[in-house]
Amino acid sequence: MPSRRAPALALVSTLCTLFTLSTVSACEEQPPPARGFVARYEEPDAADRDSAGFLKRRRLTETVTADLNAYVDVPHRITVVVRSCAGEGSGYDPATRRIELCYDDLAEDRALFEAADGRPADEPLAGVVRETLYHEAGHALIDALGLPDDGDRAEEDAADRFAQLMLLRGDAPQGEEALLAAARAYDLAAAADPEPDPSDEHAPPAARAESHRCAVYGATPAHHPDLAAPSRTHCPSTWPTARDAWLRKLAPLLRR
Repeated sequence: MPSRRAPALALVSTLCTLFTLSTVSACEEQPPPARGFVARYEEPDAADRDSAGFLKRRRLTETVTADLNAYVDVPHRITVVVRSCAGEGSGYDPATRRIELCYDDLAEDRALFEAADGRPADEPLAGVVRETLYHEAGHALIDALGLPDDGDRAEEDAADRFAQLMLLRGDAPQGEEALLAAARAYDLAAAADPEPDPSDEHAPPAARAESHRCAVYGATPAHHPDLAAPSRTHCPSTWPTARDAWLRKLAPLLRR
């Protein structure tokens, strides 16, 4: 059965949300849960303060971790750390069971969107953050499930499909919008640097963009006639196959 917090701990958590700032430090001393996804922010470098403020206002990390914890019961803690990475890039470290989301990655994506569109990029940037977090959670779940190592590229593709699975559950359009925003970010990155890094284990950005569009179109073709193209006629049949493959793997952890 899914683990449940003891009533006393649940009460403390509720009270902590109601206390004034003078008691925040005491609440923060409560130990983190022993299992599941847990969000933590580190103090940003000066150059990253705008990105840190954006994430905290939008509560994107908290929303994604809550969604993951409602969907899967992970047998250990996975810490989602939001920090300044000095260009290292967001990722998952299996040795520490830690996902890192980089403030500086947000600044780069924002600059790409705003240079292309000439307007504030809060909405597409929020979509990119959600896609990134779900992608890295895919790596964490591959690790938690002890799935066979099929190679770096295969794992990266599988993590992209996990992000698609999470964002295309249900009928809410926000998930589709997030995937399409991430696809556009990949297109903009490809245009800015048209020669993919041969050492990068990910698929080229243009291929990742097309994978996301194929998933969105394949999940609900009638909702996206604008995505219809001869190259995507297979998507309505390949998307359910990719989705169901992940659901079978997740079966030991699924809460519902």
